[in-house]
Amino acid sequence: MRPLTEEETRVMFEKMAKYIGENLQLLVDRPDGTYCFRLHNDRVYYVSEKILKLAANISGDKLVSLGTCFGKFTKSHRFRLHITALDYLAPYAKYKVWIKPGAEQSFLYGNHVLKSGLGRITENTCQYQGVVVYSMADVPLGFGVAAKSTQDCRKVDPMAIVVFHQADIGEYVRHEETLT
Repeated sequence: MRPLTEEETRVMFEKMAKYIGENLQLLVDRPDGTYCFRLHNDRVYYVSEKILKLAANISGDKLVSLGTCFGKFTKSHRFRLHITALDYLAPYAKYKVWIKPGAEQSFLYGNHVLKSGLGRITENTCQYQGVVVYSMADVPLGFGVAAKSTQDCRKVDPMAIVVFHQADIGEYVRHEETLT
C-alpha cells in the first residue's frame, strides 16, 4: 500500500474529471475527515486517513483490500474505473442520463443505451463526455460515455447508440469473483 506517484495521480484524476469535473476536490476534502487514494496491487483505493493509520500495522502481502476500490491501472498504465466507485461519483456527477424502465435491464446486462431507451439527458452534454446513468427513479445504475451530444440526441434514429456502456451495477453479479 503506497501513495500514488504524480503520473498515476494525474492519469486517475483526468479520468475521474470526465465524470465529476471540478467536484474532484470534494472527494478528498470531506467534512467527515480527510480521505486519500492509495495504490495496492495496481488497484486504487479510496480510504480515510484514520483507517489508513490503523492498517499500517498489517503487512502489505497479507492486506487484501482497504477502503473502496475506485479502479485499477492496466498493464499499459491507463486507469479503468470500477463500478465500486459509483456511490462516490454519482452525487458529484456533472452530466447525467436517465434511462426508461424498459432499457434498464439491457444496460445492466452490459449493453449500450439506445435512443429508444433514453428518458432524459443533462443539457449541454458534449459528445464523448463521461456520464452517470440513472434509472427514472434516480437510482444510479452505472456510468458510460455519451456517444452523441444533447442536440444530436434529439434528431437521431431511435435505434442509434447514445451512451456507450462502461460499467454498471450488474457487474456485482457478473464479475463477483474478480471485484475486490
